[in-house]
Amino acid sequence: MHMTFGDMVALDALAVHASVELVARAQPADMARPTPCADWTLHGLISHMAAQHHGFAAAAAGDGDPARWRPRRPGSDPGADYRASAEAVLAAFSAPGVADRQFPLPEFAAGPLFPARRAVSFHFIDYVVHSWDVARTLGLEVHFTPELLGPALAVAQAVPGGEARLAPGSAFAPAVAWHGCSPLDRIVAILGRSPDWKRPQLPGLPCRGGRTAAMPGSTRRQNDSGWRCPRS
Repeated sequence: MHMTFGDMVALDALAVHASVELVARAQPADMARPTPCADWTLHGLISHMAAQHHGFAAAAAGDGDPARWRPRRPGSDPGADYRASAEAVLAAFSAPGVADRQFPLPEFAAGPLFPARRAVSFHFIDYVVHSWDVARTLGLEVHFTPELLGPALAVAQAVPGGEARLAPGSAFAPAVAWHGCSPLDRIVAILGRSPDWKRPQLPGLPCRGGRTAAMPGSTRRQNDSGWRCPRS
């Protein structure tokens, strides 16, 4: 199925809005929870997600400065900060003339420029998967429509595999075994997440009891030097 730039931007917006709704449900006590992104707490994951929004927004304007991709100092309301970063990237992708631009993406490759539709597809698949990451961390589920999951699967299948996934700083881990009939599980497994990942119950933190969040259309723990931010 041929996807235009406008089609990809619309799908990306659905994935981003899903992530915003999920992040808004996180409580302060949740920020220390581990996530499916091996070494990241939820706080670190949200910080990374916001940084990627700002980086892609800059790229849409032709700004390839790597500093645009660095996590920002968190404010008192991580949910509000995250929403603002999401609104910034969605506005940037919808700006006049963006469809014809080449995006500099220093977090992905130094030097090359990427056609707009392809660049937005990178962002799109990141936020399908990161929505799943946040949902699993919170003990929730995320639901996307078949109309979104079909293109997301195609993008996931196009991500290079093999030895490239083992290199330091690789965007995704090697694919893992997958079973069942869930398209979203298939996507996250292709991109190195275990669909069977369950959050550990931490002492003193409430259990959500598997509440489900219906969505439109879904690593690194803090250390003394701050948050390290890989590409996805």
